Amino acid sequence: MVPPLSIFRNRLRMRHVQLLQALAEKGSLRAASEMIGITQPAATKALQELEDMVGTPLFVRHPRGLEPTPYGAAFTRYAKTSLEDLRALRSDLAAMENGNVGRVRIGAIMAAAAGFLTPAIVSLSASHPRLQLSVQVDTSDILVRALNDGLLDLVIGRIPTDWESEHLSFQPLHNEHLMLVARPNHPACASPPAERRDLADFPWILQASPSPMRQVIEKTFHEWGGVKPVAMIETSSILTTVSLLGETDMVAVVPDVVGRYFADIGALAPVPAPISGSLPNYGLILRSSRESTPAMASVIEVILREARAAASD
Repeated sequence: MVPPLSIFRNRLRMRHVQLLQALAEKGSLRAASEMIGITQPAATKALQELEDMVGTPLFVRHPRGLEPTPYGAAFTRYAKTSLEDLRALRSDLAAMENGNVGRVRIGAIMAAAAGFLTPAIVSLSASHPRLQLSVQVDTSDILVRALNDGLLDLVIGRIPTDWESEHLSFQPLHNEHLMLVARPNHPACASPPAERRDLADFPWILQASPSPMRQVIEKTFHEWGGVKPVAMIETSSILTTVSLLGETDMVAVVPDVVGRYFADIGALAPVPAPISGSLPNYGLILRSSRESTPAMASVIEVILREARAAASD
């Protein structure tokens, strides 16, 4: 039987939390004890205290080390999040000590990063010049995992369909359309619509599965009669994508806001072949169990404002 909350409050100690993270990372009591600076007998005792507290084994012992049980995996996940929250607290305190207002770690999918997030950061830099911001651009599955592990404070993206979302809140912000692009003067960029089977003769740059964008592209290939490109390169890096397109005859699928930006500066050109299907709305994702800091609240307010302004354009 899972013990009442009072048991966790009274008996759970920071050394337990540190041990759980170390065990998840190292996979053995010896290595975990060395990592957190305690003896192996002390680590064994602490693990026994945890398992007595929960009333079930948290790790299965194998000759090659320790493997978490489902209970151990759940406990470890919250241990990691708690330690990341402590690091964030320390960072906020240090920022305030230095006269700053805090630090916020943002994760964003490519469409948001190239869209309303840019004016949001410009606005925040003007209104909160001492606010420390970090931005990670990646696919939603990677960003949501980082948010869940406490490595990000907020995400602008989508909650993956197979993700346990009961601990996350989602506020829709925008839809996302896709565009096929290539280098200027690419043979596929002629004014008549490009022949779909001819497009398969060029290598394609795509996001890796199972991203929502990749699912839309796979659906498009199916609707084109099972067309498959001669080669595919998988990356979520727009810098890598633009660099490859500029040097080769590859084509790539990008959010239309990204494609229009690079077309306006002459770096890319649209390929006249519509991408069928649509992506679900992306939005603001937060951990529902974590209360926003003043710095986070300021960032969220500006992001929502800029998102509304972009939607009205």
